[in-house]
Amino acid sequence: QVQLVESGGGLVQAGGSLRLSCAASGRTFSSYAMGWFRQPPGKEREFVAGITRGGGMTMYGDSVKGRFALSRANDRNTVYLQMNSLKPEDTAVYYCAGTNRELFLSTTTPDYWGQGTQVTVSS
Repeated sequence: QVQLVESGGGLVQAGGSLRLSCAASGRTFSSYAMGWFRQPPGKEREFVAGITRGGGMTMYGDSVKGRFALSRANDRNTVYLQMNSLKPEDTAVYYCAGTNRELFLSTTTPDYWGQGTQVTVSS
């Protein structure tokens, strides 16, 4: 089994930056692709970003392209979501997730979930 623990959420002003981290344990980290979803208040969960097992390919949702960057450090069992130029509409609970597949796409149904971390962007 895999355990995922997010950190780094908080309150930030519009235009600011935050970096979310997701630490994994329980299995060989490089054996699963990783990604992030988010759920804004009162809305459905949406895909944010995904990264392959080796970190060589990343994918982003349209609303965050050019502002967010996803990376992973397999030697630290951690993925990082760098969020820049934050907007109030980025306010959401952000969930780290993993899949046993090679790719983490917007259509991926994750095998593993973190508990979520709140990100609030004030205007």
